[in-house]
Amino acid sequence: MAALQQVQEEIIAEFVVFDDWMDRYNYLIELSKQLDIIDPRYKTNDYIIKGCQSKVWLNAEYNENKVVYSADSDAIITKGIISLLVRVLSKRSPKEIIDADLFFIDAIGLRENLSPTRANGLLAMVKQMKLYAIAYNAKFGNR
Repeated sequence: MAALQQVQEEIIAEFVVFDDWMDRYNYLIELSKQLDIIDPRYKTNDYIIKGCQSKVWLNAEYNENKVVYSADSDAIITKGIISLLVRVLSKRSPKEIIDADLFFIDAIGLRENLSPTRANGLLAMVKQMKLYAIAYNAKFGNR
């Protein structure tokens, strides 16, 4: 598995080829199609991220000392955003996730090019992913 920083640098390289934000939005839509299908049992209110305007379901499981995320959204751009976060943070140790500096978000201009409600949703997604990592770290320690 590539290092967290390396995955973020790959994402930055993918986005830098696009001159304008319409192309970047289209790329986010393409990324949304690559997100693995979440198990339907996790598409309930218990797994919805609070603070997102659209519905975003997020599940986290602890497997071989790593947190594995699965997610979905009813909004295609939001689904593309959560797919990026899953790509960067999934299959990492809880400590890695907790300590992660997600510099790619600003480097690709994501936060500044989202509507205020989507930007708040992005922060809510990151927060929820880190909360899962904190919970697994508390339960299993830093193995």
